[in-house]
Amino acid sequence: MRRRLVVGSVNKIRLGIIGAGNIGGVHIREFSKLANLCEITAITDTYLPLAEARAEEHGIAHVAATPEELIHSANVDAVIIGVPNQYHASLAVQAIEAGKHVLIEKPMGINAEAAKQIYKASEASDRVVMIGHQMRWEAVPQLIKEQVDAGELGKIYTAKTGWFRRKGIPGWGTWFTKMNESGGGPLIDIGVHMLDLALYLMGNPKPVSVFGATYAEFGPRKKGIGTWGKPNWNGTYDVEDLATALIRMEDGSTLTLEVSWAVHMDTDNTPFIHLMGSEGGASYKGASGKLLTEKFNRAIETDLKKPEDDEGERLRLSLHFLDCITQGKQPITSALSGYTNNLILDAIYESSRTGNEVKLNWDI
Repeated sequence: MRRRLVVGSVNKIRLGIIGAGNIGGVHIREFSKLANLCEITAITDTYLPLAEARAEEHGIAHVAATPEELIHSANVDAVIIGVPNQYHASLAVQAIEAGKHVLIEKPMGINAEAAKQIYKASEASDRVVMIGHQMRWEAVPQLIKEQVDAGELGKIYTAKTGWFRRKGIPGWGTWFTKMNESGGGPLIDIGVHMLDLALYLMGNPKPVSVFGATYAEFGPRKKGIGTWGKPNWNGTYDVEDLATALIRMEDGSTLTLEVSWAVHMDTDNTPFIHLMGSEGGASYKGASGKLLTEKFNRAIETDLKKPEDDEGERLRLSLHFLDCITQGKQPITSALSGYTNNLILDAIYESSRTGNEVKLNWDI
C-alpha cells in the first residue's frame, strides 16, 4: 500500500509547522520518521513557550515569533497548519500566495466561504494544497477502495456512515464549543471525516442537495463531557451535539450521515461506513471491515483487517504530501475535496435552521 517518494537529486523538503499543540505534535512525530525526505525547520504557536519546548525536544532550528514570520521564511518550503478552524483560511491563503505548499488539518475552512478562499488561491497557484484527512489512509478503507475501483461493488447506489460518541464533548467552553471559532460541533469535527471518507469510497459523486437536522441536548446542560481538552466552565456552548443528514448526488445515489459527541445509545464509539452496490457491498468499522456479495445464491463475506505491521495512516498521509510536492501531483484530498465537504456541512446547518432541503450552489 505504501507509495515510496522519489526524490532523486532534489533537496529535502523544509517544513514549517503552525500550531504546536496535540496535532502539531502528531505531524512532528510522523514527518520525523521521514528524515531522509524532509526536515522540520521552523515552528510557531500563539503560546510561544510551547513552540519553544517542541523545538528543543525535536531539534527544530527556528521558533518563529508569528505565523507570518514562518510563512515568509526562506527556509520553509511547505507549511503545515494545525490551529483552530477559524484561522485556517487566512493562514492557508497567505502561505499559498507566499509560494508555499500547504497541508491543512480538517476541516479545510470554518465554513464554505472560508474554504472557497483557499480553493481559489489554490487554483491560482501551482502549489500543493492538501487536507489532512487521515482516514482515507487507513488500511481497511484503502482495501475497500481498491475493490470499488476494480468494479467489484458495481454501482454504489446508497451508503451510510457515522460516528456516535456516547460521552465525548471535547473542551467544553473552549473554541471547540463556540460556533464562531469552530464552525460547529461533532458535524464539523468528526462528521467531516466520515463525510470525506464516504464520498471518496463512493467514487466522489457530485452532491446536489441536503436535508439535515442538528440537536443540542447535552452540551448546554454541561452533560456528555468527554476527556479531550481542558474545559472552561466560564465559556459557552452554542454548537450541536448530534447531527443527521441525507445527501443526494447528481447520479441519484444517496449518503446518510449521523454523528454525535454525546447520545444515550448503545455505541462503542467506533466510526463506520456501509457501502451498498449493485454487485456487492462493503463495511468499515475501525480496524476491520467486510466485503459482501452473493455467489451461487449464497451470501458471501470476506473479512478485511488492518495488518499487524501496518505503518499507520498518518505516515502514509505524510508520504503522500511529500510525494505530491516532489512529483508535482494533485493530492487525493485536494482543495476541491475540502471545499465540497464544507459546502455540504454548511447546507446541513442551513437545512436544520430552515427545516427545508437545501440545493448546493456550486458557483465558485
